Amino acid sequence: MSSKRLSGKVCIITGAGSGFGETFAKRFVQEGAKVVIAEINQTAGKRVEEEIASSHADQVLFVHADVTSKQSWEELLQKVLDKFGTLDVVFNNAGTTYRKKPSHEVTEKEWQMLIDVNMKSIYLSTAVVVPYFMNTKAGIMLNTSSIGGYHTKEELVYYGASKTFVNMITEGLASEYGPHGIRVNSICPLLGYTGLTEAFIGAKNDAGFRAQFEATVPLRRGLDNNDLANAAIYLCSDEASFVTGVNLKIDGGSTCV
Repeated sequence: MSSKRLSGKVCIITGAGSGFGETFAKRFVQEGAKVVIAEINQTAGKRVEEEIASSHADQVLFVHADVTSKQSWEELLQKVLDKFGTLDVVFNNAGTTYRKKPSHEVTEKEWQMLIDVNMKSIYLSTAVVVPYFMNTKAGIMLNTSSIGGYHTKEELVYYGASKTFVNMITEGLASEYGPHGIRVNSICPLLGYTGLTEAFIGAKNDAGFRAQFEATVPLRRGLDNNDLANAAIYLCSDEASFVTGVNLKIDGGSTCV
């Protein structure tokens, strides 16, 4: 039985139509949260909403949202307040990458998308949501970063740099807004098995790759979405009320070697 560690909390989760975000949305609801699925892919967002609503109809809302647009963020916040009357957590999970390749071959379009989704989106969520949190004197921001922000890999240099940005602003925002009762943290996962995996590795995400990859992880297994969800639930719960400015590695010890 769930411990309901997020009971009563209203949470925006961006990019919740698939991958990590879908797992976060479903797990947060199980923990008692009311979840707003902020997703640009309407089909994916509606699917997740319908799956959650089949058992928790009063705890979920899908909002079509573009995290790279300030107007979209403003509309998202208003829809959340109209539906649930409050907001406790903004979870900046939406992210993207380009297919692994030499850095000089990354196109300007790919570069701009990386900046907009991985970096600008957090700037915009801060610009729109933090003033609301300041007024309520409480709030939680959680960002999905990556261990790539600690150890940038060749042919994914710009992606790693975008996540280093996430790590640095997580720490800076935590310091700046802590006096207003706002906590800011990030989770830094190892490569997960999602729709972006083949872009990260530049090859097929098959059993052979997974076996070879997992043999390099000290804990000798790959990342499960629930490993990440468990950390996110903790950081958004009252159990972490004195935890802020943390970029938490969820990597099976990979950055220790």
